[in-house]
Amino acid sequence: MEREGLSSRLGFILLSAACAIGLGNVWRFPFITGKYGGAAFVLIYLAFLVFMGLPAMVAEFSVGRGSQRSAGESFDLLEPKGTKWHLHKYGALAGNVILMMFYTTVTGWILNYLHHMVQRDSVALTPPPTGATFGGMLGDPTTMAVCMILVTLAGFTVCYMGVQKGVEAVIKPMMLCLFALVLLLAIKSCSLDGAAKGLEYYLVPDFQRLFDAGIGEVIFAAMGQAFFTLSLGIGSLAIFGSYIGKERSLTGEALWVIGLDTFIALTSGLIIFPACSAFGVDAGAGPVLLFITLPNIFNTMAGGQFWGGLFFLFMFFAAFSTVVAVFETIIAIVSEIWHIERRKVIHFMCPLLIVLSFPVIFGFNIWSGFEPLGKGTCVLDLEDFIISNNLLPLGSMVYILFCTSKCGWGWDNFIKEANLGNGLKFPVAVRGYVSYVLPIIFLIIFVQGYFAMFWK
Repeated sequence: MEREGLSSRLGFILLSAACAIGLGNVWRFPFITGKYGGAAFVLIYLAFLVFMGLPAMVAEFSVGRGSQRSAGESFDLLEPKGTKWHLHKYGALAGNVILMMFYTTVTGWILNYLHHMVQRDSVALTPPPTGATFGGMLGDPTTMAVCMILVTLAGFTVCYMGVQKGVEAVIKPMMLCLFALVLLLAIKSCSLDGAAKGLEYYLVPDFQRLFDAGIGEVIFAAMGQAFFTLSLGIGSLAIFGSYIGKERSLTGEALWVIGLDTFIALTSGLIIFPACSAFGVDAGAGPVLLFITLPNIFNTMAGGQFWGGLFFLFMFFAAFSTVVAVFETIIAIVSEIWHIERRKVIHFMCPLLIVLSFPVIFGFNIWSGFEPLGKGTCVLDLEDFIISNNLLPLGSMVYILFCTSKCGWGWDNFIKEANLGNGLKFPVAVRGYVSYVLPIIFLIIFVQGYFAMFWK
């Protein structure tokens, strides 16, 4: 079966960035940055991105490009005979499917709000009822189902058109528009009267806040954000490594992806903190910030419909680009495991994912009594926990061990593939750190996830 690739290096970088950039960049990063000391936290976060995220990303890219396959066959082709590394294909597939079981629903929320903002639905979005609007949406399974189905159909339609004519052709301009929108919104937010206090809170290091929270808690928060923002461990990035040629070494390409992901995260803070400061609202409200607080801000500012529409368009681009990138990963893995043509995979995966997404929708209304992880939790929390606290850290540990272990692909093969081509080379001197220290860090993240969930 002939395999299609990407047409350009830019496509590879932007598609990989699309997979990494998501909703966590927009609200979670600014929130925890402010909570843990502003710029002081950012410095710790950036250090973990370089020393933890970069090696894991290069490893995943290398396995993908070295095999020219997704996680569905990459381990089968590269592993020594008699080993079982290939079993990770099922964990990778499960991770991507479970991620889309709730991510399409949340993307549907954004689509719904974008519609309200563009239509200027005064009943839904004027300041007093905005909180009721969000609660009403969660209590309405029909509205959420329609939006989720539209997102799923649109995502698979893009993939159906092919890697170059569909995925690459749509995601490249979408990502470029996303970067332009986030800059425009940041400039507008920073120019608001009263924005200075928000900028100070966000950008000026406050080591007292850092120490008040506790150094250990701050380190784990920075480690977790640096790790989870890149979507490592389930083959979501390996697939795009498999589509790119060998003209460029992979460390520089990984730095580009990390840089774009960090740019969106940092610039999102320049939108949220100044705006919240200018209008005197709490910037640390998580999802409530996006769906209640910010719509109220847009409805009380001059030109609010225009700026609110741009913000939710930016949000939709960030979310939908991730949906398409992960759909492409799912299609490739299923196609390789069971040797099915990609369009036939789409024919059954599209309705299957729609059906699998309904438990998340029902978890907010007709199944709201089901609290799988304790009081106040829902189906979405359970699925997010399975991904974030289990499959991502354990999957990343698999990729690192596979690339460094003698019973896996091995360091020599990994470093040869990673450094093939022009560009920045992966440093050979860090072999001991990558081989022995980094897997322990991923194991600590895994254990800490359970500690934070059940013994906090």
